[in-house]
Amino acid sequence: MATYTKQMQQIVDEYRLAGEPWPTTAKNIADWAILSGRWRMPAAAVRRRCADDIAAAMREEYYTDRKGRRVRLLHPAPLLAEGERHMLWDDIRTAARPHMVLSFQNRRNGIVGDCRQFKTDVDSYNESQHYIPCKPYRDANFGATCAAATNGPRRGLTVRPPLFVLL
Repeated sequence: MATYTKQMQQIVDEYRLAGEPWPTTAKNIADWAILSGRWRMPAAAVRRRCADDIAAAMREEYYTDRKGRRVRLLHPAPLLAEGERHMLWDDIRTAARPHMVLSFQNRRNGIVGDCRQFKTDVDSYNESQHYIPCKPYRDANFGATCAAATNGPRRGLTVRPPLFVLL
């Protein structure tokens, strides 16, 4: 049996084959999938969806520290229990150091993976085009951007380099 992700990808393929508008939004595809009977929320997915929504809300909760910085309040760390990986959430103000070390390592690994995939996607796109390719901003160090965020306004970055520059 196909994984849920593969099932969702199949719905996208069917949407396109049906001659529906393309490019489109995920919401348009969802509307079409529900109306055409191609998608129903599996009972097991209800719990997962609720947990995902709760996790998303926890990721968006911030507090202001003593230095006036906006800091994420709740942090997940991977936990292996009974052969399954779970994310255990804790409050940065009271979490044990090992929890925070694991959380920060996990978050950094996710960022590195996103950067690798970004490079692969841009390289593949550029190699398949017959006109001017996109050149991504290549400073993956993010040092200047992070420094600007630390020293800049409380709500955002003062430096925003372009995502792409034409060659």
